[in-house]
Amino acid sequence: MDLRSQLKMLFPDHQEEEVPEEVRPNVWMQDEPLLCKYEKRNGKPITVIEGYNGADSDFKILAKELKTQLGVGGAVKNDTILIQGDYRDKIMALLKEKGFKVKRVGG
Repeated sequence: MDLRSQLKMLFPDHQEEEVPEEVRPNVWMQDEPLLCKYEKRNGKPITVIEGYNGADSDFKILAKELKTQLGVGGAVKNDTILIQGDYRDKIMALLKEKGFKVKRVGG
């Protein structure tokens, strides 16, 4: 017996409400493509995403989503997203899925 049926037995008069699906925050889309490039800083690989000209809060939301989907660390500094490691292909695929135009810079 699951929790829902147990609650139904305890509260037979209760009517279930439709709970709307979680609405993702709208991230501002832009005309210019995001630049996705690879750098080494202090001998460690970093993927840099720059070129976003929307609100800072949207940029931070986008960075957080990328970090959680990849399972890596990163930061937002000076209008760029820094992701630890070389994840250009995965990041570009995730951004294209969200509707962004992405341009690969460098090798």
